[in-house]
Parts: sequence; C-alpha cells; structure tokens
Amino acid sequence: MARGKYQEWLERDNLMKIEAWARDGLTDEQISKNMGIAYSTLRVWRDKYPPISAALKRGKEVVDIEVENKLLKRALGYEYDEVKTVQKIVDGKKYAEKITITRHVMPDTTAQIFWLKNRKPDVWMDRKAKEVSSNQGSNLERYFELLDDRILDE
Repeated sequence: MARGKYQEWLERDNLMKIEAWARDGLTDEQISKNMGIAYSTLRVWRDKYPPISAALKRGKEVVDIEVENKLLKRALGYEYDEVKTVQKIVDGKKYAEKITITRHVMPDTTAQIFWLKNRKPDVWMDRKAKEVSSNQGSNLERYFELLDDRILDE
C-alpha cells in the first residue's frame, strides 16, 4: 500500500520544519510551497491532522508574542545605549575612546492607538454603532416625509 504524502509531513523532523517556517514568519501559502503542496491541501491537512495544525500554531505563537512585545515597547517608548568611538588628541597623540550614550525613543502614538483599538475596541474604536429604536426610526421617517412635502410645496 502506498503511503500518502501527508504521512511524511507527520514525521517529527518535518513537523519541526513546518514549525520553524511558521516561526520565521512565512505565511501558510509560503509554507505549502516549501512543502511542495497546494495551499488548499495544507488547509485540508491542517484541519485533518492535529500534529500539522499544532506545529503551525506553535511556530506562529512565538513570532506573535515577539511582535506584540515590540509593539508595546514602541507604544511606551524606550531607551537604548549607543556606543561610539571618538578620536581624541592628548599631548599630540591620537587615541580612540569609546563612549556610551543613552538614547531615548519617544512613545509612538500610532502604536498606542493600534494597541488600544485592538486590546480595548469597546472603548477605543473610532465609531460606535448606535442602535436606532423603532420609535426613533418612525420619527425620522416622519421628518423626511415632512421635508419632502415642504420641498414639493416650494
């Protein structure tokens, strides 16, 4: 009996490859290409074979957490040390001195907005949908009817 191609991807080494590709930031489409299968096939295998689904999730989880942390860092602002080499002349002799400068990166308001809209959408979305009660709807309809009548009378 011939083995299906999916079986080779259920082996430990190949599951590690799938996880690594996901961790490297490849999309499912790119991963399927690396596997030599169609994207639709990967979607079927992902749904049908839990080890493949788990490998994809584990790999993506690592990258998602890293990106989340970087976004938060950018939103809050941060400091970093920059090492520079400065040429100095003392008593006619040149020498290099390394100095450390602490740089400040200001909080990024775009990152803050993005973070808040995604973490607290009920509070930070630009527009909130407002319910129109049936009573208000009929009032609006009546208003437009009167407006139409007024325009026609003019």
